[in-house]
Amino acid sequence: MDVTTLAGLLHETEDRHGAYEATAPEHHWWDWYAAYLFAREQGRTPDEAAREAAAHMEALLK
Repeated sequence: MDVTTLAGLLHETEDRHGAYEATAPEHHWWDWYAAYLFAREQGRTPDEAAREAAAHMEALLK
């Protein structure tokens, strides 16, 4: 992945995290970012990645 592609993916991640953060319990943003970025790298759509990141956070915060 080149720097331009990574920057775009980070921007997308920031946008998606904002929607999650608005209703989420207190958490470390990097945990959500990591799960989202990993899912996107695995070929998931943005919606799928956001759902997977939210599920990761739910399990992490239990």
